[in-house]
Amino acid sequence: MGTNTPNNEKPPTAAAAKSYAPLFDTNRRSTKSQLLNKLFAATVLLGICSIWFYRFTHPAPTTHRWVWVGALFAEIWFGLYWVLTQAGRWDPVFRSTHKDRLADAHPDKTLPGVDVFVCTADHTIEPPILVVNTVLSLVAYDYPPDKLAVYLSDDGASEFTLYAMLEAARFARCWVPFCGRFDVKPRSPEAYFAAAAAGEKSKGGGGGGWEEELVAVKKQYEEMKDRIESATQLGRIPEDALLQHKEAFSHWDGNNKYSWRRDHPTILHILIDGRDPPPADGVNGSSSLHLPTLVYLAREKRPQHHHNFKAGAMNALIRVSSKISNAPILLNLDCDMYSNDPSTLRDALCFFMDDRKNHDVAFLQLPQMFDNVTKNDIYGSSLLVISRVEFPGLDSFGGPMYIGSGCFHRRDVLCGRDFDPSGSKLDWTNYGRDHEHTVEQLEREAKPLADIASDHNTLWGTEMGLKYGCPVEDVITGLSIQCKGWKSMYFDPKREAFLGKAPTTWPQTLVQHKRWSEGDFQILLSRFSPAWYASGRISIGLQMMYLCYCLWAPNCLAVLYYSIIPSLCLLKGIPLFPQISSPWVLPFAYAVAAKYLYSLAEFLYSGGTILGWWNEQRTWLYKRTCSYLFAFVDTILKTMGLGESGFVITAKVADEDVARRYDKEIMEFGVSSPMFNILATIAMLNLFSLFGVVVRCLVAKDGVGVRVVFDEMGLQLLLCGALVLINWPLYQAVFFRKDKGRMPGSVSATALVSALVVCTSFVFLY
Repeated sequence: MGTNTPNNEKPPTAAAAKSYAPLFDTNRRSTKSQLLNKLFAATVLLGICSIWFYRFTHPAPTTHRWVWVGALFAEIWFGLYWVLTQAGRWDPVFRSTHKDRLADAHPDKTLPGVDVFVCTADHTIEPPILVVNTVLSLVAYDYPPDKLAVYLSDDGASEFTLYAMLEAARFARCWVPFCGRFDVKPRSPEAYFAAAAAGEKSKGGGGGGWEEELVAVKKQYEEMKDRIESATQLGRIPEDALLQHKEAFSHWDGNNKYSWRRDHPTILHILIDGRDPPPADGVNGSSSLHLPTLVYLAREKRPQHHHNFKAGAMNALIRVSSKISNAPILLNLDCDMYSNDPSTLRDALCFFMDDRKNHDVAFLQLPQMFDNVTKNDIYGSSLLVISRVEFPGLDSFGGPMYIGSGCFHRRDVLCGRDFDPSGSKLDWTNYGRDHEHTVEQLEREAKPLADIASDHNTLWGTEMGLKYGCPVEDVITGLSIQCKGWKSMYFDPKREAFLGKAPTTWPQTLVQHKRWSEGDFQILLSRFSPAWYASGRISIGLQMMYLCYCLWAPNCLAVLYYSIIPSLCLLKGIPLFPQISSPWVLPFAYAVAAKYLYSLAEFLYSGGTILGWWNEQRTWLYKRTCSYLFAFVDTILKTMGLGESGFVITAKVADEDVARRYDKEIMEFGVSSPMFNILATIAMLNLFSLFGVVVRCLVAKDGVGVRVVFDEMGLQLLLCGALVLINWPLYQAVFFRKDKGRMPGSVSATALVSALVVCTSFVFLY
């Protein structure tokens, strides 16, 4: 990918070809490995086709015809969806960088500027100290500070977030030099001090004195943390801070804090001017490093104008940064995604600055990783297979999708530049920061760019910036860019570039998947649908994988059918699958066994555990029977004009009891939710069905009933048993647990009654 000479360039001369050293390499699996994988996929496809053939040639009796039709459509869906997923496994590519060659070809003074965007929206869900750690890890990047700017978009317009950023700006004057001297990794203070306390002294050279400086810097950090958390808990800013930054906090004087979040002017403050001379080191007082530019922004909001959630915030950052620092490369991160590797920017530039292979690269996506995932990942939050298997597969077809965090963009492409095969290289000389105006002048001139007037009824959100009108603005934006002819790349470095916070409860996990699947399904039904808009504009393989993700929500229908109807039919004595003694059982057995064994192999290859894979299967079931169901219904209602799009923020913190149970890998239910009603009802229904058939076998004479059940309905019995086994933690939460994370009594009672009514009705009325 990207190795051909652009159409406007002549083939390199022999001398040029000899002197050229690529800044990144692209590797593929061996031919033998690819061949074996494709042969295996062919055998699974043969098994799927055999299942379809069996269904068509063995119709059920008229009295049970609807059950047969449902099974037929579910199996057709499963088979076709499996075919779509194979695109991500067909020919994965793996990329590696050469930062040493980048340094030789481009000294620091010639490197392009980089603007980093961090978005937060609610200080009660995304605590200011969490945001501070992310920002501090970014301003401490191993990169020329005069070429780096970090912007925080505060969509909650919180005075506590601004106060935290002012504190961070002050602490950065000792933190950044400390990181530079001792090659600190990671550069989030919280994460680094935790690692140091555990004995993981991640420091390089820089001379002696590390222990002494560590104590001094940690003391300053703890004092800053206490001030920030105390202000947040008490609900007021310290008087000394109000006096020192009177103008900054004047926006909140006399305003109702709740309505203020939705109705306020633009607030913009340049907290650190990257053009300032080197500051005095806060630890020993010596003159040391420059600091990058740091900017706080709360864009204008008015109740009568839709603010377009994160997409609107990102577009405001693009406009404002164009006036202050105007870097050609943009990086955007969620507020909990701190930098885990200070050299990540140089890795990324290897892709954008390669002389031969950079002309069509619009964005570079890095994986989302998390530092709080338990050993066996009880909620399946790590997305290991997507990050380590599917996205490398997407990379071979034109690049992965844009997933909203950990992504580097070319500013010109994100601002609407069309791809021109005859010349689309990035001209670094067109960018650069303003060195003439004062900070006050820059703030005054940049502030109107975050006003509603600069966004409403303009090309922003349609032809420029991130797209509006979709909960997953990132995916639809990336797709529209790729449909213009641009490509993206995927880079999974050996050391994780960014680490964030994964959900720590089932409610958080299920709501997050509901938002993702709902947004993807909306894309499928929009004018940017990969089913028709992308046809002919991107490769078939990439189109298939977009469809794979956009069809997450409709997956609920087939999975719900297979989770409920076969078990009810088992209870009633209606066979849905071939007898165990029939040769037709082989395609079913092979397709299922091959699929799940291959899934286990992928998960282990990606760094997971066997128990982690089992937890992943539970998450697969829960999100398809509840998150995707709600997403499917809500999207249909919105398409019919009966609902509106929303944006749900996932909580980034948990209370101590929840955190303690999470560390012990005890699943958290804890609250009443319609989602839990569905999950618990399906789990009870399967338990009752399995119990009923076991009782029927036990009371049968001479073991005839047992043999009949195992022969005629053996596959149904295995399916029902697997569903009961995978729901074991839920049964514990309903029947045995006494802690606050158990299933609420109202949900348990509702599920028990509902399942009993459904089972009884099916047995006696059908």
